[in-house]
Amino acid sequence: MPLTDITIRTAKPGPKPAKLFDERGLFLLVTPAGGKWWRLKYRFEGKEKLLSLGVYPDVSLKDARERRDSARKQIADGIDPSLNRKAQKSLRQLQVANSFETVAREWYEKHAPNWVAAHGDRIIRRLERDIFPLMGKRPISDIAAPELLDVIRRIEARGALETAHRALSNCGQVFRYAVATGRAARDPSGDLRGALPPVRGEHFAAVTDPAKVGGILRALNEYQGTPTVSCALRLAPLVFVRPGELRAAEWVHIDLVAGEWRYTVTKTGTPHIVPLSTQAVEILREVHALTGHGRYVFPSARTGERPMSDNAILAAMRRMGIEKDEMSGHGFRAMARTILDEVLGFRPDLIEHQLAHAVKDPNGRAYNRTAHLPERRKMMQQWADYLDQLSTDTDTN
Repeated sequence: MPLTDITIRTAKPGPKPAKLFDERGLFLLVTPAGGKWWRLKYRFEGKEKLLSLGVYPDVSLKDARERRDSARKQIADGIDPSLNRKAQKSLRQLQVANSFETVAREWYEKHAPNWVAAHGDRIIRRLERDIFPLMGKRPISDIAAPELLDVIRRIEARGALETAHRALSNCGQVFRYAVATGRAARDPSGDLRGALPPVRGEHFAAVTDPAKVGGILRALNEYQGTPTVSCALRLAPLVFVRPGELRAAEWVHIDLVAGEWRYTVTKTGTPHIVPLSTQAVEILREVHALTGHGRYVFPSARTGERPMSDNAILAAMRRMGIEKDEMSGHGFRAMARTILDEVLGFRPDLIEHQLAHAVKDPNGRAYNRTAHLPERRKMMQQWADYLDQLSTDTDTN
């Protein structure tokens, strides 16, 4: 007789496994521990086999019969349901192994050791925030250009056009890695050239008129905040490095006797030397008395284990009345580039080299870190002397 729900519910476990048969090979196996397992007994190519169909009550009698009928249809079509289930499981495992997220994380792990830590962190956060939730589980070989574009346009729609461009570029790198490792046939990101509007470049605000620089310098010199921020503000125009490099400066890289700061450029990962003027050394000696026992020249006010925050200098400038559209932390670089060239007449290649930009010699070879160091040392001292002149000359305003 066919099984009923009442029969199944009231079935009691015995000392040995018991089989309660339904129809067409379906039966319920009741174990001594009280488990109730659906099984299908069938023959395929002359061999008797068993197929698990789930556990009662998670799989009801009706569900078990539907699964039985589906398996019997496969048998009628010449398909062994047991082997088909194993094949489907292997396919799912393969899809997980070749999902966009799996391949992307593998690509990231391969390349992250060669990146500056902050750069790598930005990439993985971008993928985790904007890409993985939407197509991370998709087999990478199945993702076509329209699907990728839909994901990228969601980023654009929230007003983050530059992030959309960067995300598309990162996806392209992942797809090309998948092609190289045999998990995708092509990179669909190449089909999306021109699909996003270009990003309009915005220059960092900077004062480049000597008549106005003096006022900025006097404001920096008169800052009444914390001593470490005060020193960072006064040092920034003298060394004109990138703001992140200034706030993350470490004492181990600074030689006050030789008057040199040697570090690795965050943007390019290349070594760089900043000759320190006497004025810069004086400021560093001042702050060394406060922070010289630790790792960072300008440590966080909360903990010395981290460098000063990104906004410490900017916030101080805003409190002094220096507006965002007037001067930025990055603006000291533009200020130095312009005045060193147009006012003090230094060679552009010396200036660009000191800005840690890529500069090549007449033979097309990149200059090394010590290239033109005597000339650059002279330039940095003359620059510091010129800034002193501007900061004390009230007639320039």
